Formats: sequence, C-alpha cells, structure tokens
Amino acid sequence: MLTYPALVPGTLIKRYKRFLADVRLDDGREVVAHCPNTGSMKAVNVPGCRVWLSPSDNPKRKLAWTWEFIELPQADGQVALASVHTGRANRIVEAALEAGALAPLAGYATLRREVKVADARLDFRLDDPERGRAYIEVKQVTLKEQDGHGYFPDSVSVRGTKHLHSLRVLTEQGERAVLLFCVAHEGIADVAAAAHIDATYAAALAEASASGVEVLAYGIEVVREQQRPIGVRLTRSLPVRL
Repeated sequence: MLTYPALVPGTLIKRYKRFLADVRLDDGREVVAHCPNTGSMKAVNVPGCRVWLSPSDNPKRKLAWTWEFIELPQADGQVALASVHTGRANRIVEAALEAGALAPLAGYATLRREVKVADARLDFRLDDPERGRAYIEVKQVTLKEQDGHGYFPDSVSVRGTKHLHSLRVLTEQGERAVLLFCVAHEGIADVAAAAHIDATYAAALAEASASGVEVLAYGIEVVREQQRPIGVRLTRSLPVRL
C-alpha cells in the first residue's frame, strides 16, 4: 500500500492550459495544482469531483501542490475513486512486484525500472537466472464520464501504440511481455465491458494478445480511516475480455 501524509481536499474548477489545473480548496483558497496526467484530469472535469492534493516535495517548484487522486460523486451520494496519479500507480505496482504479491509475475529475482525497448520505454523488467526476463508496461483504466464507463488514457495516443508494438516485438523474440492495466475507478468490475476503447487501439490490443502479449488487470482502491483517505493499494485481479 502507498501511504499518504495529510492530504488536502479541493474541488476542480476548470482545466487550465497544459499540465495545470485550477483547484479550489475547502477553505476557499484557489491554487494551481501540478497535473502531469492531463487525460485523467480532463476525464473527471465534471461537477462535484474531489481532488486530493499533497504539498510539492520540490521547494524550487513554482507550483505548490501535486494531485494524488480524484474522486467522483456517485448516485448513492457516496464518492468513488476515479483516477490515481500515474506515478503513484506505478509505485504501487512496483511495490507489489518486489513483494511478489502479483501471482502471475511472482518468482523473479530482480526488478528494473524504465527499460528502453525498440521505439518505446517500458515501465519494468523482471529478471531471473532460471525464468528469464519479463517486460511490463502499466496502463490505467480511469473514469471517462459520469456514466460509469472507463477508458484507457493511452488508447488513442502515439505513445500507447508504440508500447503495444514494443511488447509484440518482445514476444516475437521469445521474451515474456505483459500489459498490466490498473483499474483506478472503483466502479469498474470488468475491464473490457466497461471500457470505451478506440477502435484502432482495440484491434491492435487484440492482435498483441493473439501474438502472445499477456494482458492482466488489477483494481486500485483508496484506503480510508474515518472517511479520510490514508493510502491507495492494489486489490484483486479483474477479468479482461478483448
């Protein structure tokens, strides 16, 4: 589990340029928060969303806040996780890989981050003298709209296509290649059934799977203490239907 210090809640006002977002804190202050995952922020730019922020750990940075995750109001009046900061989601996966907590990827000796393969950079590589190597690219499935559906942020990007191509190249070379989806919206139980996928990306994803790329999915949930978030963690594996 990735634990948080005291987080500050705010409400998204609007998208602002690129990589930035205006946020109104509960005490009435308005701040500009650093937003590296613009796709997720755009997806939840709807009334009633709640953004949880942490102070920036870089004293030289002009922007004082970094968003950690976003919640959206549900029909029953409760809130549910809608999106997690991409870097934080990767840290959760990394911790799970190191602990051997992901059964399909357990049993490797060492882990390496950010590995250059073909024309893309993948998130992780596992190595083991007996089992060989496994390359892993992590993607998030986040909320798209208030209809409860999800989407893959990289589904229509050049980068997303490059990642799929690199994974296919690895399988052709006899390597193990894994595409791991982190489902960062608590309302999604079946990735494909709830996800709107760009038709071109969907076809490429199906071809990659047919060529030997393993497609896995795990949920992410917020851990709360007296209704206040104290961390985020991976949950059970989810079905993936291509």
